Amino acid sequence: MSNFEFIPQPEQYQNSNIYQFMKKHNISSLEELSEKSKNNLEWFWESVEKDIGIIWDTPYTKTLDVSNGIPWAKWFVDGKTNLYKSSVEKFTNQTPDKIAYNFISEDGLETKLSYVELNKKVSKLANAFKSLGVKKGDVVAIYLPMIEEAIISILAAAKIGAVQTIVFSGYSSESLKTRLRDCHAKILLTSDGFHRKGKDVSQKTIVDNAVMDTDIEKIIVVSYKGIDKFEKSDKIEFYGDLILNQNDTCNTEIMNSEDPLFILYTSGTTGKPKGVVHTHGGFSVFAGHQASYLVNMGKEDRLFWPADIGWITGLVWNVYGLLLVGSSAIIYDGALDFPNSNRVWEILSKYQATIFGISPTAVRLFKKINSNHLNKYSLDSLQNIPTTGEPLDEDSWWWLFENVGNKKIPIMNLSGGTEIGGAMLSVFPGMKLKPSTVGIPVPGMDLDIVNDDGDSVRGQNGYLVIKSPWPGMTRGLLNDDQRYIETYWSKFENIWFHGDYVLKDEDNLWYMQGRTDDVINVSGHRMSTAEIEHTVISHKKISDAASIAIPDDITGEAIAVFFVPENKGDEDLENEIIEHISKKIGKIAKPRLVIQLTDLPKTRTGKIMRRLLKSKILGKPLGDLSSLENPNILNEIQKIDKN
Repeated sequence: MSNFEFIPQPEQYQNSNIYQFMKKHNISSLEELSEKSKNNLEWFWESVEKDIGIIWDTPYTKTLDVSNGIPWAKWFVDGKTNLYKSSVEKFTNQTPDKIAYNFISEDGLETKLSYVELNKKVSKLANAFKSLGVKKGDVVAIYLPMIEEAIISILAAAKIGAVQTIVFSGYSSESLKTRLRDCHAKILLTSDGFHRKGKDVSQKTIVDNAVMDTDIEKIIVVSYKGIDKFEKSDKIEFYGDLILNQNDTCNTEIMNSEDPLFILYTSGTTGKPKGVVHTHGGFSVFAGHQASYLVNMGKEDRLFWPADIGWITGLVWNVYGLLLVGSSAIIYDGALDFPNSNRVWEILSKYQATIFGISPTAVRLFKKINSNHLNKYSLDSLQNIPTTGEPLDEDSWWWLFENVGNKKIPIMNLSGGTEIGGAMLSVFPGMKLKPSTVGIPVPGMDLDIVNDDGDSVRGQNGYLVIKSPWPGMTRGLLNDDQRYIETYWSKFENIWFHGDYVLKDEDNLWYMQGRTDDVINVSGHRMSTAEIEHTVISHKKISDAASIAIPDDITGEAIAVFFVPENKGDEDLENEIIEHISKKIGKIAKPRLVIQLTDLPKTRTGKIMRRLLKSKILGKPLGDLSSLENPNILNEIQKIDKN
């Protein structure tokens, strides 16, 4: 017998955007909608764009074109639009005084922007970009904390047809440089430093080193916390000075539907980050669809989702999706547990947020620090609790459901990716739920679970695949078409292979079962084992290295590094390696364990057997050792406490 732990109230379903959409099209259930959308993709996505209210300067002549093959699908062909027109511009006209954003800094500074104020500030920066020679198609890189100017920069680039790339503000100089080089960015925005847990964080040295040997012509510095001292020069401009005398109106560039909107990098198993490309037309429709139907966001909602704009979650729900439905957001720049563990609940209560987005890592953090004072804060305004970024374990689901949702609010668990443009699996309003389910496939996407032969399987783990194109799919990978095909389209013909194991239960609810590739997911930040290993080996004292994921109560997964020194006499290198990784990749990649070995377990052909490293250190059965060249190496590894 099915054991549903959440049964929705009728109004939670009947008042939802997805229900209103189905009612409009005489569709009686989510199952019927999913089936109809799979059988008639063009009808579905045409209906969605009309429902969202996308503004077209020139109507599209064809919804979907797969004449070059499904991997190279084009959407809303010949249509001309600009996402900015369908979002900020539209709601500046409709609801000019409505608050679009409330900004909160870690040290307590609070500001807000209405839609009309946001539009004026975006226009000023857009004109400033033009004054620096930024043209349609040029790349603007944004390396900023979660502040007002970060969102204004994204929108100003979009408004004039420039392509933005957002780089997480915690990344190292080398990580930033790699991305700047790959996309040939022309402009870089940074700040004069920010605070994390009360400590000063500098960006200047990172930026100075990152821009060397790149195409960056101008660095625009936002005055924020005054930690770094920049001096104006031919290359350095100050944000405040730059916009001071600019006009607060600016024409919005008319773009082709398939023109790029932004590039966002995601880690891959080869070590080199993948440049994912999203477009004005397709992403407008998909981001609006994600905000409206998945998390049920509308004009009256107030969203608090502490997701960085350097990740697809932040871009979809804190920026583009939010603005496409005319909603409001609370943006917090700071650590979630600083100055105390109640910071998040204080913000939720003060701003009466209706939607609270949270990562599984944050849930585990709150669960561990035991937020006993949660009941001091009124969370009565909350209606939905979306979560994504990594698999949500059952214990964390229960904690969120009981302590934050009071067993009355659905946990809208989602799963997707940067390359997807958002979520492909989601809980929807009106669904009965079991712990940790990611719901069902998103309508408009034909998902399946298959085995190695490509045959559909049920009741067992299988590969997650997508059998149809969708508007939010990446348009290849920047500068690497071959890698795009090899990564996503080579395992099965004309079928997207996502690299996740999934399971569907007897009630057709889906569950994430882990990755099929060697990617480590730390707090939702995906890093490839290859990237970590290459970094370790770049240390002059290291000859070989391997990295694996190990369980972590807070971050979900943590990094364990095994290394072999160049000289057997070298000892106590662990701290050097930790510092080396933090410097090269960023503090997010700081390993929890660093273990020195005399060699790595390898097959006779030289392949590192990472599964044995993981099994040994976690105390699990080692399984078949017949292909292992040097089994004695495993004796050097001691089991750790998983917690």
